[in-house]
Parts: sequence; C-alpha cells; structure tokens
Amino acid sequence: MATELSRTMSLHHVVMIGVGAMIGAGIFVLTGIAAGVAGPALVLVFLLNGVVTTLTALSYAELGSCFPEAGGGYLWVKQALPQPSGFLSGWMSWFAHAVACSLYAVAFGAFGAKILSLVPGLGGLEGSAALRSALAVLVTVVFAWINYRGAEETGRAETFVTVVKIVIIAAFCAAGLWAILVRAGSWEHYFTDGRSFLPHGFRGIAVAMGLTFIAFEGYEIIAQCGEEVVDPRRNVPRSIFLSILIVVPIYVVVAFVAVAGVTIPAGYAGPATTSWQYLGELKELAMIEAAARFLPFGALVFLVGGLFSTMSALNATMYSSSRVSFAMARDHNLPAVFARIHPVRRTPHFATMISAALIIAMAVALPIEQVASATDAMFLLLFVLVNIAVLNLRRNRPDLERGFRVPLVPFLPLLAIACNLGLAVFLFGHYRLGTSITLAFILAGVGIYLAYARRREAEAEEREVPTVYQEVASLAEADFRILTPVANPRSIPGLMKLTALLASSRRAEIVLANVVKVPAQLPVSATESLLDEAREMIRRSGDAIRKASPEPRPVTALVKVAHSVPLAISNVVASRRIDLLILGWRGGFKRRHSFFGSVLDETVFNARCDVVMMARPSAAFLDRAKRILVPILFDYRHALLSLDVALALSAAKGIPVHTIHVSERHEVEREAVAEAFAREREALSARIDLSRVRHRIVHAKNVVGTLLSLVKEADLVVVEGLHEGVLSRHYFGEAPERLAREIPNTVILTKKYPGHVLSWVQKFLGTRRPEPHG
Repeated sequence: MATELSRTMSLHHVVMIGVGAMIGAGIFVLTGIAAGVAGPALVLVFLLNGVVTTLTALSYAELGSCFPEAGGGYLWVKQALPQPSGFLSGWMSWFAHAVACSLYAVAFGAFGAKILSLVPGLGGLEGSAALRSALAVLVTVVFAWINYRGAEETGRAETFVTVVKIVIIAAFCAAGLWAILVRAGSWEHYFTDGRSFLPHGFRGIAVAMGLTFIAFEGYEIIAQCGEEVVDPRRNVPRSIFLSILIVVPIYVVVAFVAVAGVTIPAGYAGPATTSWQYLGELKELAMIEAAARFLPFGALVFLVGGLFSTMSALNATMYSSSRVSFAMARDHNLPAVFARIHPVRRTPHFATMISAALIIAMAVALPIEQVASATDAMFLLLFVLVNIAVLNLRRNRPDLERGFRVPLVPFLPLLAIACNLGLAVFLFGHYRLGTSITLAFILAGVGIYLAYARRREAEAEEREVPTVYQEVASLAEADFRILTPVANPRSIPGLMKLTALLASSRRAEIVLANVVKVPAQLPVSATESLLDEAREMIRRSGDAIRKASPEPRPVTALVKVAHSVPLAISNVVASRRIDLLILGWRGGFKRRHSFFGSVLDETVFNARCDVVMMARPSAAFLDRAKRILVPILFDYRHALLSLDVALALSAAKGIPVHTIHVSERHEVEREAVAEAFAREREALSARIDLSRVRHRIVHAKNVVGTLLSLVKEADLVVVEGLHEGVLSRHYFGEAPERLAREIPNTVILTKKYPGHVLSWVQKFLGTRRPEPHG
C-alpha cells in the first residue's frame, strides 16, 4: 500500500516556511563572520547571492510543479540522472538539512545563554558550554514534537515565529538607518572607495557568498512540502519566488545597516580598526552588538529576534530533513522505519525522531563555523545536480505537466551550475574542516548505496517467482553468459535461434527471462493471474532453444515481477553477470523522443553489457541469406561486436561475410581511405579473424541512401549502433535506424558496451531516457 501525506498547507503557510528558513542563521549567526571575510562588500554579497539563488530557484519552481511530492531535489535527480546520483542527492540533502538544524540549535543555545547572562547574578552563564548544549537539545526536542504533531501545526508555528522575527528585524533596520543618518560623513568611504569596499578583493566576495548561501536555500524546503501543499502546481512556484522577493531586500538592508551603523566602542583594545573587522571578530554575536549600538535595549531585542529566528529556521529545516529521509525510505534507499506514517497525525514520526536525534548529536559535537561551510557546500553541490536534472528532464520528459517553465533553457540552468560550482570551490579552499566533513558524508553515502540501498531498491521493485523450465546442464563450464528476455510469442523462434547460435560460438550459458510488469500503484505481489502465461512463454522459449542449439548448452529460466521492465532486466544483467543481452523488436512507427519504444530504448541504454537487437525476428532469418553484410559506419573498432556476430552466424551456416564502408571524402582521397582501413584491419587481426571477410569501400555523398541501395541484395544485415561518439544521445543513430526500418528482412543491430565509467558519464550528461511512469 502506498503511503501519502495529506494536503493541508496553503500558499500563505508555505511562503512563511520558506521565509522562516531563509531569515535564520544567515542574518543572526553568519553576518558577522561574512563581514570579516568580505568587508563592506557584504551588501554586494547578499545581492549577488540573491541573483545566484534565483537561477536555481527557477529550476526548483519547474520541478516542484512537475513532481509535487515529499523529497524535492532527491526525487528529481533520481528521475533524471543515473544512480547513485539520485541516492546521493537525497543523502546530501538529508544531512545538509540536519547539519543546518544543528547550526540553528547551537545558535539558539548561544543566544539563550547570552539572554540568561543579562539577568543579575547570572553573568557567568554566557560562556557555559553545558548550558548552550542543553538549550540546543531542548529546542530540538520541542520542534521535533511540533513536527510530529503535523504539517498544519508546522505551518502555523512557522507563521507566528516568522512574523515576530520580521517585526524585530524591521525595528533593527529602522533604528540603524536613523543612526546612519545622524552619523553622516563617517561611513560613506566604505562604499565610495574601491579599496575600502573590497578589502579582500573578489575572492572575499566569493567566499562570503558561499558561506552565507545557506541563508538563501529556504525555497528548497518549499519543495519538500509539495505533497502537503494545496494546488501545488500553482502554489509551489509562487511561494518560491515570493519567499526570495521578501528575503533578499531584507538581507541587503541589514548588511548595509550593520557595516555603516556600527562603531568601534571606546576603550576597545583589539586589532580591528574598521566596523567590518570588528563585526568579523565578534562572529555569531556580531549582530547582537550591532543592535546594542543604535537600538534601545537593542541587545535584548535582537537576542529575542535571534531566538525566534533560529527557532523558525530549525522548525522549517527539521521538517525538510524528515521529509527527505521519508521519501528515501519510501523508495527503499533507507530502512523502512523512516517511511512509517503515524496513523492519527499522518506524519512521518519515526523519520522526524531519527532526524532529531542526528541533529542533537551534531549540535553537541561539531564546531559552528565549519559546520556552516559544510552545509553550504552540500547545498551547492545538490543544486548543481538539480540544475542538470531540469535540463535532462526538459529533453527527455517533454510530456510532464509543468506549472512553471524555466525561461532561456539551457542557458540559465548552465549559468546556475557554473555559479554554484564556483562558490563551492572557493568555499572548499577557505574552510578545510568543512571540506572534510562534506567529503566524508558523500563517501559514506556511496558506501551505503553500494552495500545496502542498491540491493534493497532492486528487491522492492521486483521479485522472482519459480518457473517450470529449469536448468538443463551444468553451469560450471560456462564463463560467458547471454540473457534473452522474451515478451512476444511471435518473436520466440527467431530470438531463440539467434541466441542458440551465438551461445554455441561462445560456449555460453543462456539465461531466459520474462518480466511481468505491475502498475506502479500496485505491489509486485499482485500478479498471480499473470504468472501462468509468463511460465508458458518461458517453457516455449526453452523448447525452441533446445531445438535450435547445435549442441546442448546450460539454460536458466527466470520470471521477474517488477514495476519497471528496463530496471528488472538491468538488475538481471548485474546479478547474473551477463556479458551479452539479446533483444527482439517487432517493428513499428517511430515516435517523438523514442526510436524503438520507451521500454526497449531504456533497456538498451542502461544495459551494462554488450547488446544485440534483432529487428523482426524470424526463425528463417539465415535460411534465405546469401551473404551477411556488415556496414562500417564509423570504423572497424566500433564494428567489432557486429563482426563477431556476423562471423559466428557465418561459421554456423557457411554464409560469406562482406563489409562495406561508404566514404563521404572526395574521390581523389580514395587511396588514402583504403590505406587507412587496411592499417585498421591489420591492427585488429589479432583480436578478430578478418581473413574470411571481404571488404568494399564506396565513395558517395549520401551515406544512408547509398547503404540502403547497396543492401537490398543482401538478406541479412548486421550493423553497429554506437557510431556517433561517447556523448551520442541516440545509440542507434539515423543510419542503423533507417536500415532496421526500411529493409524488409531481418536486421541485427549491435551496441558495444563502453565500460562502466563512460556509460555512467553518458547517462549523467543528459542522454538517459526515463521510462514514463504508470
């Protein structure tokens, strides 16, 4: 049974959650630290960060309106990019939000201890680490309970806390601006003299932007609310932009007031000679001191504002952290306990409690400044993945219903990627401990994915059921394995004959599989009525293999029940260590964004082994063949698998093999082309026997048309599919596709697996075609 959250949050509630998450540590905790790094250019830092964050917010608005579910960026990256990218995005998001919560909890402890120290007789409490830790734990427990109560309670608490916080900040800004007017003439040089405005140059701006970026990622939390927002396709984008529109001007004014309004107190004996140096020296308590300079009871008022601010951000970020872990558990990437929903409150109560425990542990153990840098770095890297995801999904899933569309694609997402990566690099160079924490979390995530999440996800997505047709020979002798999925009874004779001949040439084990697809809304157990048909298809395939095999080969039969056919086949390839995947295509009309249908396209693309696809399988495909023709579309190295297949079929039936290359180069270069191919054939002679292959070179302008005219006399064509380079989006390209569609007889297409690294790069750079859900 699917677990879903209830929709109770209005636009107003969601905007308050976003604003509350933004106006938190960014102003009250990190402003002083950032002022020490950037100087008076802190104003520019906040303004530029507003621009940079808006670029990524555009992507969040589009994807949030497409996938209004709990999980946010984790779900989007998982939809668009190959694993472990999706898992890591969720892992990074969960820990980034948890570390951010720890930052807010520690800040609450510092502010609370400072307030208590103002009470007569309690002045020594300000420096008590035990008191700060106790207050941090207390506030975490309180807001964990509020999040357990429900999203509506979360939104109401956020609204109250955020309104109080904005009122206090407004009073601070008004008093600060008045103080600046009174002191006219003493601060202008900070903003008119270039050397004073940029004391650490543009590097200081970049580092400060990276450090304070956490103050701008509150809209990311809005995406986590998608499953609980009323009319999410309309309200999620609106709430994202409204949050940024409210917060960025507030930040700019606060930065200006802090730098221009603060003066170094009389009797100060420290090294600071300017206001921004003084603020940097005070670090997280800098804004408290700033308020004390020009606001009556400023320290106390701003401490109260700091308490409300950190509580607001803690509330919103804890909400997000629990929803990410909930979504990951629902996808079987984390233990199932995270996905449990309270029967009355309808909230992920275990995910909330576990996140709270993690927050408390880090709040007690980790230093505040480096934790902030680690949090920023993780969010920046997560935003890079999200921007790549929006580009990928725009190309590969144009069918998605989008409540908002990013303008000027791909330029704005690419600009966002460059900005986020640049800030992360500057941040890594300035805060070494934060870098170590970030890398440790990422490496831990990779380890957990490989050891646990990958297996659990596969187990949940499919199940294997007993089959009638079992192994017919010993498996000990086979060191090469061929997988042939069967789905269409009419394709069985031709596919099994091709499988048997290739297995005999390689002395391979044969694995037969039938995948029973279950709708996404049903569990994989709801398939009993379909299993008899699947077992019968497996039995017929086994009989056809025995009839077609020149010699007995070991055969294993599988029936898989899964939500995704391509994923199930990919899992069999991995678990059975398959070397060659043989598929059948009965033909059909080409559709937009698809060559052979979404299932075949996705299966071919994600296969981590060599692939052979038989177009219009027929048991008589060799009986009528006069020759086997192998078009060389790129060069011999890319046609090795095609030549292997052709030579295996030739050896079985004694049919001659011919290769043909259509060159677009000018006639005068005919000799140079011939010499190049001769050198290639000689270099490859140790890897494959080309002595039985006749070769021909034809010079023509129209490669595809010439090939079509030349292969009409051939009954069987074997052609390589990967000929456009490692970044090609369409593995079978124009020429092989047209050959497969326009030649009436059987055509065999091949794809040589490029290796794990290149295969992952191809998928990551936007060439994956996700299978539509449902």
